[in-house]
Amino acid sequence: MTTATAPLAGVTVLDLTNVLAGPFACYQLACLGARVIKVESPSGDLARRLGADPAYARAGMGISFLAANAGKESIALDLKHPRGREVFERLVARTDALVENFRPGVMARLGLAPERLRAIRPSLVVCAISGFGQSGPLAQRPAYDQIVQGLAGVMSVTGDERSAPLRVGYPVCDTIGGLTAAFAVAAALLRARTTGEGAFVDVAMLDATLATMGWVVSNYLNAGIEPRPLGNDNFTAAPSGAFRTGDGLLNIAANEQKQFEALLGVLGLSGLERDPRFADREARKRHRAELTALLEQRLAGRPAAEWEALLERAGVPAGRVLTVPEILAHPHAREGELLASFDDVPGTPRDVQVMRPGFRVDGRRPAPASRPPAPSEHRDALLAELGYDVQERAALLDAGAVH
Repeated sequence: MTTATAPLAGVTVLDLTNVLAGPFACYQLACLGARVIKVESPSGDLARRLGADPAYARAGMGISFLAANAGKESIALDLKHPRGREVFERLVARTDALVENFRPGVMARLGLAPERLRAIRPSLVVCAISGFGQSGPLAQRPAYDQIVQGLAGVMSVTGDERSAPLRVGYPVCDTIGGLTAAFAVAAALLRARTTGEGAFVDVAMLDATLATMGWVVSNYLNAGIEPRPLGNDNFTAAPSGAFRTGDGLLNIAANEQKQFEALLGVLGLSGLERDPRFADREARKRHRAELTALLEQRLAGRPAAEWEALLERAGVPAGRVLTVPEILAHPHAREGELLASFDDVPGTPRDVQVMRPGFRVDGRRPAPASRPPAPSEHRDALLAELGYDVQERAALLDAGAVH
């Protein structure tokens, strides 16, 4: 897949977003071939100052920023300044999609409501990402991932009876919001290309997260079963969860009868399937704790890695519980080209590696075409492209309209 044949080749996206949900959405679009122009505030994306290594943050290239901003161009504009808005509107006139994640109402107060933007460019797809949508009782609340996790019910079903409610260990609601936005923008772009009609896409992280909780929500809505935290156990089947071994945890998903019987065979427990407590799926769910105790007695005899290989050969779904460094070092991750590397990121003391998207197109995994940008790195080139000569660019800088 070359730049010219990428799915979104020829599409231009303005990225007015900050921190994670919006930048992650636009990163997906950039990896799919869109030209993404990141319009930052004079102080820059907050993520430039976030991350585990303060040296990166001091250079305005925080590790959090690096994770979701490769493949983009950057210009810093003051949208409160009339001439800054003028530059911005020139960008809008040649743009296919615009993504923002301000609090509802901010764009309108800047004079940049969707109606104004689509008056400039009728086919424009405008996507607003927020914690709770553009309207409703929660709309004006700030969008922090952990707040959304709590309100969405995610924390209530994460952990076990002793540890729940528990936060998921990464910003899952931001990430889901970003993926939802990228999907919706791509769909709206297809319609715009076909009909010339733009769209306003309203993505709420809360709604997007709830939409991914289908089985849990359906159990409550359609069976009246209130979801509860089950820790590492899978509520749909048993034995299905994480089990202690002689060394390390092992996830086993013997969800089908034949898989359960194969598991018993590997563990030397054949015949246990005739025990009324374990004869079928529902019985095993009712007697989950007793079954787990019997299995873990046998699993204690070998390390998780050995059991994983034995169960795989027997057709039983199983996998070790790995750390992030362990999975990144795994041959599957290395051979799957999951990482992109850049050796020329300004302000960083070593090569920068970023995750590529979780899919392939025509057998190849998309990747960002360029490294994460320095603050306002493409200012002069973009202003020249918009028709500003050297003197006009200098005047914009002197006025504080661009930074």
